[in-house]
Amino acid sequence: MKIASFEQMEAFVKGHASRKKIAVACAHDDVTLEAVLMAVDKGVADAVLIGKQDEIEALLRQFGKDPAAFEIIDEADERAAIDKAVAMVREGTADIPMKGLMHTATFMRGILDKQTGLLEPGELLSQASVFEVEETGKMLIISDCAVNIEPNVDQKCKIVENAVKVAGSLGIEEPKIAMLSALEVVNPKIQGTVDAAEVTARLKDKYQIDGPFALDNAVSVEAAKHKGIDSPIAGRADILIVPDMWSGNIFTKGLVFFAHMKSAGTLNGLRSPVVMTSRTDTIENKYYSILTSVLGTIQ
Repeated sequence: MKIASFEQMEAFVKGHASRKKIAVACAHDDVTLEAVLMAVDKGVADAVLIGKQDEIEALLRQFGKDPAAFEIIDEADERAAIDKAVAMVREGTADIPMKGLMHTATFMRGILDKQTGLLEPGELLSQASVFEVEETGKMLIISDCAVNIEPNVDQKCKIVENAVKVAGSLGIEEPKIAMLSALEVVNPKIQGTVDAAEVTARLKDKYQIDGPFALDNAVSVEAAKHKGIDSPIAGRADILIVPDMWSGNIFTKGLVFFAHMKSAGTLNGLRSPVVMTSRTDTIENKYYSILTSVLGTIQ
């Protein structure tokens, strides 16, 4: 089933036979907890709340919930909290770890620990943002906007592979992948264009991929025609691979804050999807991140 909206995604997840469990590390945070409770109330997932038990219970009461109805693990230490969440995923007693009120560096150390973490040998951790594009009636994936700062060609190939898996969970079986840069021709002075062409050359026999593309001709058929670009990807991209983290970060935050687009973010390349949202994300977008990660475990 090809998913074209978060509403459709929610209906699909709710119709799945078994509910997945989210292990929330440092759940004593009102914004995180509100998004988790939204997922629980909607029947999207169950949750185990790891953190300062007294604060978690106080927040639950604040939201009109009975703490006795929730699985709560008392753990005040940040690293111990994420280690517990990761251990539960490894053991199969939870399905998805989620970051609560804790330092990102501590969360990532727990996720990536070589002995006890979730990164498989030979894999690369990368982030993907998923946007609902109402004008086209489709979902758009943008990667990597949060983890790999200046990925090299090998890393970009892995980022593409991880993004394709996200597309697969959305029911996009043969996604069209556009390698973005500042312009659509290779310029030796712009490393992003050189990398885009190299990644395309390496992966063109495996995926529908092309590049470099400027943003306009990756998402607009008219713009591509105007520039004389003849490519099956031009104007029809399902996945946009950005040249570096900061361009992706600025781009996606612009879509959220200026265009007010519905979005989700997920970490990929691990044993399971991981929910690590921005502190400035809305409750709804945090919920969509949970929803997208749950989808990634069932499709």
